[in-house]
Amino acid sequence: MVRVYGGLGLFFVFLLSWYFFSYRPPLNFPGSGIVTIPDGASLSAIANRLEKDNVITSPFWFTNFVLLFKHENKVVGGQYYFEKPLNVYAIARRVTSGDYNMDQLKTTIPEGSSVTEIAAIIKKNYPSFESERFIQLAREREGYLFPDTYLLGADAPPEKIVSILTATFDQKMQDPGIRAAIEKFGRPLHEVITMASILEGEARQTRTRQVIAGILWKRIQIGMPLQVDTAFRYVNGKTTRDLTLADLKIDSPYNTYLYQGLPPTPISNPGLDSIKAAVTPITTNYLFFLTDRDGNMHYAETHEEHAYNKDIYLD
Repeated sequence: MVRVYGGLGLFFVFLLSWYFFSYRPPLNFPGSGIVTIPDGASLSAIANRLEKDNVITSPFWFTNFVLLFKHENKVVGGQYYFEKPLNVYAIARRVTSGDYNMDQLKTTIPEGSSVTEIAAIIKKNYPSFESERFIQLAREREGYLFPDTYLLGADAPPEKIVSILTATFDQKMQDPGIRAAIEKFGRPLHEVITMASILEGEARQTRTRQVIAGILWKRIQIGMPLQVDTAFRYVNGKTTRDLTLADLKIDSPYNTYLYQGLPPTPISNPGLDSIKAAVTPITTNYLFFLTDRDGNMHYAETHEEHAYNKDIYLD
């Protein structure tokens, strides 16, 4: 009996050792990431590559599971998405059947993202994505690429992604409520989207955006420069806290301190809330606004009041 129990004990120790050191996923498995298997590589080269990428612990067991499936010459190359760690058996199953699972990789484009920022977001999810090509194609569509959550294929070319984002924008603009609000407001869609892109950078709450929209449309009406800091993302990429007096003198059509009216193009891709706010402005006596370091908005009717607010809330 002692020998039997001793043998069972050794057997369980072997099983546990095999599980921990060969079968289970590596502790640093690249979960929620993409793993690339080269086309045409040998089985041993693929096994070593997967071990190096921390996808499997044991090239030996991976190779044997592939051979067990009789797919030694059918490991399918390409990009595989793993939303969670998998054991070596499951990995072998996936790569011998070409189960990429890439359609499950959601790409969320936040409201107010620029074309360059969208390219970086997609590139992060899909390393082989041609981001420079996307920027080249999408630049003229700035403002009209709708921010949303998308399921993009791993091999979707930039042309297709531009088309998808543009089609989504067009679809959103067909909403009867949106269409009616824009038509009632009476300004061209280009101006509305450009204003909405500014509101994305200047405020986060709906009512705040509406009040600021009222101020900015009023400035345009009276011939006063918009003087919005968020437009500098298209001048030198700086934010309000980084701007200097020298920056305010840069000769650029996007410098709304020097040039009256709206910038020549949208400066980001706004969401529906900002678009709605742009065409439903709240009329006030205010002509100035600023955001303090805690994100609170402060308004003023005169330049003197605005200067006072700057002294109190910013300096």
